[in-house]
Amino acid sequence: MSSAGGNGGQSSGGRERGLPQAPPDVRDPWKGLRGVMAGTLVLEFVVFGLALPVVWQLGSGVGSVGFAVVAVLTVLLLLAGFVQRRRWGLGVALVLQLALIGCFAVHPAIGVMGLLFAGVWGYILYLRHDVATRMREGRLADQLGHPPGHPPRG
Repeated sequence: MSSAGGNGGQSSGGRERGLPQAPPDVRDPWKGLRGVMAGTLVLEFVVFGLALPVVWQLGSGVGSVGFAVVAVLTVLLLLAGFVQRRRWGLGVALVLQLALIGCFAVHPAIGVMGLLFAGVWGYILYLRHDVATRMREGRLADQLGHPPGHPPRG
């Protein structure tokens, strides 16, 4: 499997499979989307990290093995946030989402949170598709040009 552009598996712009690349004079929309994905993973890390002690005490609680599984997945969420610039970063994030939904067996509250974040990831994938479509059609805001003097240069 070859890396994108020989850069160690990192994705520069739209060099990912089938994604259009931003022209040189246009801001890279993929950089912003990767930031959103990384931020979402960090948010998930915080939410699941804060939920663990609550779920531990809630009702029948969770067993030690279940707690350890969710704790490891929680740490992996944080680490996955740092690999979103890699070509395989999105795949890692999506696999973690499936694993968190699978934690429904550990405790239903964890599974429900996994489903909620899966909805967020579904929307992120929709945005990714929409940006790619607009880039291919030349309808992305930065591709349309700006009025003179915008953005201001300082």
